[in-house]
Amino acid sequence: MDSAGLEEDCALSGDYLTSSKVTDDAFLGGEIMALQPRSGYRAGLDAVLLAASVSNGEGQPQRILDLGAGVGVVGLCVARRLLRVHVMLLEREPVLTALAVENIKRNDLSDRVEVQRDDLRAPAEILGLEANSFDQVCANPPFYSEDACRLPQDPLRAAAHAMAGGSLDQWLRVMARLTRAGGVARIIYRADALGELLAAFGRRFGGLSVLPIHSRDGEAALRVIVSGKKGSRGPMRILPGLVLHGPEKSFRPDVHRILRESCALEET
Repeated sequence: MDSAGLEEDCALSGDYLTSSKVTDDAFLGGEIMALQPRSGYRAGLDAVLLAASVSNGEGQPQRILDLGAGVGVVGLCVARRLLRVHVMLLEREPVLTALAVENIKRNDLSDRVEVQRDDLRAPAEILGLEANSFDQVCANPPFYSEDACRLPQDPLRAAAHAMAGGSLDQWLRVMARLTRAGGVARIIYRADALGELLAAFGRRFGGLSVLPIHSRDGEAALRVIVSGKKGSRGPMRILPGLVLHGPEKSFRPDVHRILRESCALEET
């Protein structure tokens, strides 16, 4: 979508942005403030963990794509931590793109973060992004397929809950097209869907790594972050799991540094 269309979305959503339908939430200890729908898509822990998994590219300038970006929390957190990146947020829902535009402005990141409204289900020649143009592509996609669950009545909540006529394979197809050779794609997703996730990644990326995320020590993983390098033939690695909570139910110190101090996963 062109800039005129995006401005029209923002104008049409003006009443929504200033209404009681949104909340103003703090991330990274208040380093990022984000307006979000009170009902529907809401970024949280998963978004911050995904952002923390994006590497610094050895300090070199990078182009980062947040696919299905919602209100932009993942990309904004990446841009706050990594000063030499330019982040593109791709989102299809007009209300969410309007919120993302506002969040970029209010966090003073307009010079390094931008929004494009588009639908990843569009044919490759229509999706308005250049192939092989991003160093890293990340996504926090809906956890279910439309044909496998009962959708909430709220349209935004339904869009965040289930993939509209799509699948993980479709997301990975788009990610592979947009990631440059040697670039990295990564997704945070349900741990019980790891088999499907690895199959979708394995057809397009190599050198896969799997980071299990556990709520508490000794419990089964609830989430995984899977990443892969385009063009790699490296073996798959299962990384030591990240345990979120200690015995007192509070976040462990290393997780607290990720959530409050913008620490990278690789630094914990």
